[in-house]
Amino acid sequence: YRNVIDKGLRCLLDVPHTSDRNAHHSLGRLCSQSPQPLGEKIPSLQISSVEQPPRHFPAWNIQINRSFHTSPSLQAAPVPLFWIIVKPAQKLFAIILGRSIRKWWKALPPNKRELFKESARKNKWKILLGVSSLGVVFVMFYFTHLEETPITRRARLLVFGKEHFRELSQMEYDMWMEQFKSQMLPETDARYQVVERVVGHLSESNKDIPQVAALKWVIHVVDEPGVNAFVLPNGQVFVFTGLLDAVSDIHQLSFILGHEIAHAVLEHAVKKASLVHFLDFLSLIFLTMIWAICPRDSLAVVGQWIQSKLQEFIFDRPYSRTLEAEADKVGLQFAAKACVDVRASSVFWQQMELAETIQGQPKLPEWLSTHPSHENRAEHLDRLIPEALKIREKCNCPSLSGPDPRLIFRLNMQHLLESSKGRQAPNSTKQDPSKPKLDFPHT
Repeated sequence: YRNVIDKGLRCLLDVPHTSDRNAHHSLGRLCSQSPQPLGEKIPSLQISSVEQPPRHFPAWNIQINRSFHTSPSLQAAPVPLFWIIVKPAQKLFAIILGRSIRKWWKALPPNKRELFKESARKNKWKILLGVSSLGVVFVMFYFTHLEETPITRRARLLVFGKEHFRELSQMEYDMWMEQFKSQMLPETDARYQVVERVVGHLSESNKDIPQVAALKWVIHVVDEPGVNAFVLPNGQVFVFTGLLDAVSDIHQLSFILGHEIAHAVLEHAVKKASLVHFLDFLSLIFLTMIWAICPRDSLAVVGQWIQSKLQEFIFDRPYSRTLEAEADKVGLQFAAKACVDVRASSVFWQQMELAETIQGQPKLPEWLSTHPSHENRAEHLDRLIPEALKIREKCNCPSLSGPDPRLIFRLNMQHLLESSKGRQAPNSTKQDPSKPKLDFPHT
């Protein structure tokens, strides 16, 4: 049963820049009383502070997969078990129906084919009216199932009920716990305590938001080298130790966890599932037409594959990237209300970009991914940071001390490039041991 559900979820979901001005006002309206700076409440456990940059970036020494993302490829599937079984059956029915129509047409005598064509020409307006009516039904269904997204106030399509959403969130939680049962860190582990304090601080600082206050956030730290973290829609937080090794300071960790909490609060899993299933239902019509029109089964299979790829790259993946950008924006605002140094958010993605470059991993075009590229993500956050800094001020957060971590990163990169050129210079002599060794600046 577990294997069937697991495969069904993976088959159903390939799942986590808004310019909504209301997002700032809805988040900045209320803040916790006397918020404390994050650094004072949470000890930095083998994680350096922004004022004292590390001599090396932890992300350089870890293996980063090209598919790195801070949301799991398998999101909680907010769909009834009924859909897991029916979806493959629908496609099979469409294929059988289209193939039957093709065989029936080929078996007709030429004179009857001409009669059907002539009848279609005479009744073309009736046929057009029927097709238009069907289109109107789909449009009405779409607009009658739109709801307002919490915080950002954007319209979203919701097809599935919240009760199924909660049930299958629990099902996925059970599957993750079964998979990682031997890798869970105990509550006494220092790494677990850091994550617990960060999540607790974020939720306490944003408790004025009903969706944040309504969820009970439960922490799970997995001893896994992968750079990953995700939050299930029922408030179950999973963080891999590989992510704790990748971040440079507590502020980067706070932003990433704020991003994941935003996914849960904004209910991105149910939004993604609703859109995918709505498009899949529409695609059944085209699937039937492909198998009816193509003269051979082999051509129909190719046509079906082309149709699925067009849907994936035109609708599914761009929508996933939009959800990631929205979670970045809201997660940054969550972090700002918790008095985090929001400037560290873009530095994290610059470090990830640098790590991939150093490891020689190929750069794939963004349109091939479900997530924005690290570079574009950092640029997007840089544009959002001024607004997040204003939120910090409204929440009476202490002023940020020390240099901008983005400046420190640029200085470190400049020094790294200069050192690299010096090592690669021809006929270079060995360094005089009496002279100080060059290192990253500690401004």
